[in-house]
Amino acid sequence: MSALAIDVTTLLAGFAILIAGGEALVRGASAIARQSGISPLVIGLTVVAFGTSAPELAVNVLAAIRGNGALSFGNIVGSNLANVGIVVGLTAIFRPLIIETSIVRREIPMLLLATIAALVMASDRWLAGTPDFFSRGDALILLLLFGVFIYYTVRDVYRQRDSDPYIQAVSEAGAESGPNLSISSVLVVVGVAALVLGAEFTVRGATGMARAIGMSEALIGLTLVAIGTSLPELSASLVAAWRGHTDLAVGNVVGSCILNLLLILGISGLARPIAVPAGGQIDLCVALFLSVLLMGVCSTHSGRIMRYEGAVLVAIYLLYLGQRAILA
Repeated sequence: MSALAIDVTTLLAGFAILIAGGEALVRGASAIARQSGISPLVIGLTVVAFGTSAPELAVNVLAAIRGNGALSFGNIVGSNLANVGIVVGLTAIFRPLIIETSIVRREIPMLLLATIAALVMASDRWLAGTPDFFSRGDALILLLLFGVFIYYTVRDVYRQRDSDPYIQAVSEAGAESGPNLSISSVLVVVGVAALVLGAEFTVRGATGMARAIGMSEALIGLTLVAIGTSLPELSASLVAAWRGHTDLAVGNVVGSCILNLLLILGISGLARPIAVPAGGQIDLCVALFLSVLLMGVCSTHSGRIMRYEGAVLVAIYLLYLGQRAILA
């Protein structure tokens, strides 16, 4: 077997282990939280939401620690591009999405703010004449913004928990039954171990592929790794749409994008400052454009994302990815 084939196999195995680990962690942690008397709404807002972002967190922290900052940056921004372009787009094509006002009023504006903040932090050359990178100071600001977002989200959610259908859907997601305490504990341990192992395989396979085919780590992260680590969001959103919780499908995606930029980029930057690769600002600009477009389509058709609008999101994502690959 050639070295490239081994790298591809390693990367695919990493994706599979990451997805399985994230699923095990969510099931185990959710069950432990329920048995501890924690509100289903809190579980839906925290454990379930964080769980779908666990693969990105594991991959990016490991990549940052090992000095593969370009891979980490590409994965974070690429995951946001894939979440809006592929996950929301394909889910809307599968079933038109009805969006509740709390998502448009609270989550999407925060996503815009987080993307703008990341874009400003990635523009040191323009602003200060120094190399572009996310410093530990930038990382602390991102984590502070994340803390502010969590505070206002929890406060707003509890005020509207009896009147907002989206919040009720989140609560139902957190109230789903699970295994007993001993099995749940095993699932948490296995899930964490799988995330660590899957991250190791994914980073090793992705960096090996980049070297073998002459593609930059940033582009590998932006494309293959980003799509692979976005699979949990895609599956969660399709299941939510199939069950009729179309607002939850979009809420999962927007929440994951915010987590990627504020929490995951923040933790990764604290572990080791991350240099912005060539074209990184353009990637962030496209992510901002897609976020603005998402807010626009969510504000039309009485809060619906129609199938043709989903197709437009997918087309923009694929066109940009193709252009990045050609120019690389």
